[in-house]
Amino acid sequence: MKIVVQKFGGTSLKNDKIRDKCSEHVIGAVRDGYKVVVVVSAMGRSGDPYATDTLLDLVGGVTTSVSKREQDLLLSCGETISSVVFSSLLQQKGLSSLAMTGAQAGFRTTEEYTNAKITDIKTDRLLAAIETNDVIVVTGFQGETVTGTTATLGRGGSDTSATALGAALKAEVVDIFTDVAGVMTADPRIVKTAKPIDVVTYNEICNMAYQGAKVIHPRAVEVAMQAKVPIRIRSASEEGVGTLITTSTSSSPGKDIEERPITGIAHVKEVSQIKVAASEGEYDLQAKVFKAMATANISVDFINIHPFGVAYTVPEHLTDRAVNVLNSLNLQPEVQKNCAKVSAVGAGMTGVPGIASKIVGALTDRHIQILQSADSHTTIWVLVHEKDMVEAVNALHDMFLQDLDER
Repeated sequence: MKIVVQKFGGTSLKNDKIRDKCSEHVIGAVRDGYKVVVVVSAMGRSGDPYATDTLLDLVGGVTTSVSKREQDLLLSCGETISSVVFSSLLQQKGLSSLAMTGAQAGFRTTEEYTNAKITDIKTDRLLAAIETNDVIVVTGFQGETVTGTTATLGRGGSDTSATALGAALKAEVVDIFTDVAGVMTADPRIVKTAKPIDVVTYNEICNMAYQGAKVIHPRAVEVAMQAKVPIRIRSASEEGVGTLITTSTSSSPGKDIEERPITGIAHVKEVSQIKVAASEGEYDLQAKVFKAMATANISVDFINIHPFGVAYTVPEHLTDRAVNVLNSLNLQPEVQKNCAKVSAVGAGMTGVPGIASKIVGALTDRHIQILQSADSHTTIWVLVHEKDMVEAVNALHDMFLQDLDER
């Protein structure tokens, strides 16, 4: 039995017209001889009747006093509605289809409500159902704890549901349908010359996702990577294969990685840089700072540690809290708000000389100040003023990807 998993996000299900287009993708897969497991998000975005944020607004939004356990019970309704509506549409189109909740499909999770982790997927019930049906429509974003309560997987949870099912069912491929035609070399809203990427590695897309590209959640990619299940990012409203995410970008391993040191440029805005200087002989400053941030539940990023102090970034909305924590330790942080992180990502940069030089040159040629930098074997990050972010992304795209041949 050949199985494909198809995931449709909220914008792909928001109205009758787009749902009808999505159903054609399912029908096409069935026609090609596949059993199809569909994973659905809640319909639409904030303001639409059954969207996740709209449901949360019913109990006070992000500042709600409702317990996380009860939030999950409420938020799971959006996907449940989607599953029944979409399954009904498929039935009208002549397919045998059955809707299932995440719990019915076998998802078992931790009790970390609103951000649960999948502990197991018991696929017996789903596999039995798909023997006698063309399609099973599963609610994404949710599962059931060992005590039988509903728990949701956090933002991007439907992506993770889809790739986890793909792994558990040994699917041929997991198709993530979105409102874009695939992964681009940069955000096309700010880089007009951004190009589609035909093939990208798991590691590259993980890094791009963590650095701001919002096409797929990085947790979902990590699940697929462990099971070596290919993922395709495809347009819900158009035909085409989109971007394939797999182990290698070439049938000749290493060849086109060598020719493609940089795969894409990503960005994250609304971050603040915090610097804390160490006094002479103060060797425990770094440990003191990061222990305080962890105790205050403040996530830090872009960390540079040196004998004279430490520099790091926090999300802009957590800046005041971070400063207050540091002040309580009698530290005097230097804060730079309105920053953005710009990243050049590529599996082929490892061992290639001159990449950092080109990045620095491209930015300084456009008089863009670099506030901080860091690198790994697949990513080079620079911190810039947010007012320079668009120019910086375009500068790096022009340097590495402007003349790239179609992949």
